[in-house]
Amino acid sequence: MSHEVGAVHGEHGHDAHWEWSMWPAVASLGILALALAFSFHFVYHSGLLASLTLGIGVAMVLAGVVGWTREAMGHGEGLSYGAMGWFILAEAMIFVSFLAIYWFLRLGAPDWPPAGTPPIPKVLPLVMTAVLVGSSFTMHHAEALLHAGDQAGFRRWLVITLILGAGFLGMSAYEWNHLMHQGFDISTNIYGTFFFSITGFHGGHVIVGLSIFLAGLRSALRGQADEGFWRTAGLYWHFVDIIWFFVVSQVYFW
Repeated sequence: MSHEVGAVHGEHGHDAHWEWSMWPAVASLGILALALAFSFHFVYHSGLLASLTLGIGVAMVLAGVVGWTREAMGHGEGLSYGAMGWFILAEAMIFVSFLAIYWFLRLGAPDWPPAGTPPIPKVLPLVMTAVLVGSSFTMHHAEALLHAGDQAGFRRWLVITLILGAGFLGMSAYEWNHLMHQGFDISTNIYGTFFFSITGFHGGHVIVGLSIFLAGLRSALRGQADEGFWRTAGLYWHFVDIIWFFVVSQVYFW
């Protein structure tokens, strides 16, 4: 009997192997670089070092997300729809924490926004909202075409979604640049701190969503799009869209 047990153990030992990936480490180091960029800017007041570490950090985070996703696809695993639901729940709680603190400060302040805050554009956020909502509809349509077996139609609407998402980021960058040239940044007052933190945190989620799309783009262009992967990626993108409604309504219009 001991020989049988040993044989079984031997078989398991022969089949067992460690699953490892370098990409989570790459993304984690990228996040560390982003934290260092904040330190270089706000603590050491070194714009050059802050810019360098920011660029390195963004590149590493994007590489980590894309590499990890593509690696999972290469093993036939893709993205788990159920796991994405739990991940979205965790991310939503972070946004709730941001907004709860914002509400607490907003309701307790005698004047809002505080003195020193320039006029915040109201038209551009509406355009950004229309673009992001439009990208959610185009992504949904792309998923429907993929489910129907239309790979070519899926590719077209996926590319449109990518363009709209990139356009949203471009408008956000333009808005930040415009406000910073007016002397309004994250250190101006408490409103500036929350404005740039919340909109930046949401923008980071848009970047992650686009990175997931880019990770699966090569297989989609080859006509080998996996419905399960894109269903999960679409779920994350719709979450990013819904969260934006809370961000834009509270930070811009209240």
